Amino acid sequence: MKFIVWLIRVLVFVLLLVLALSNTQTATLNFLAGYAWSAPLILIGLAFFVVGLLAGLISSMPASVRLRLENGRLKRELRVAREAPTVVEPQPPMPPLI
Repeated sequence: MKFIVWLIRVLVFVLLLVLALSNTQTATLNFLAGYAWSAPLILIGLAFFVVGLLAGLISSMPASVRLRLENGRLKRELRVAREAPTVVEPQPPMPPLI
């Protein structure tokens, strides 16, 4: 199974490498206020991929921090519950059967 996963990874890498090498022509990206950026098309695509990746990571940070805090709180509660002595109350006797 690991071999198949690595084979798929290598194929995707080779496919993306061929795509990058075939898109080396210069593209111009026009921004507001007359600013323009001229770069190879694959570099522009890579820049937008990285910006999207960073935006996704930053947007997931609050949820990740909240889950880490809750995990720590639950571990402390579990440790306290394990250290607390357990008291077993005796059950009342059963009534006699007639």
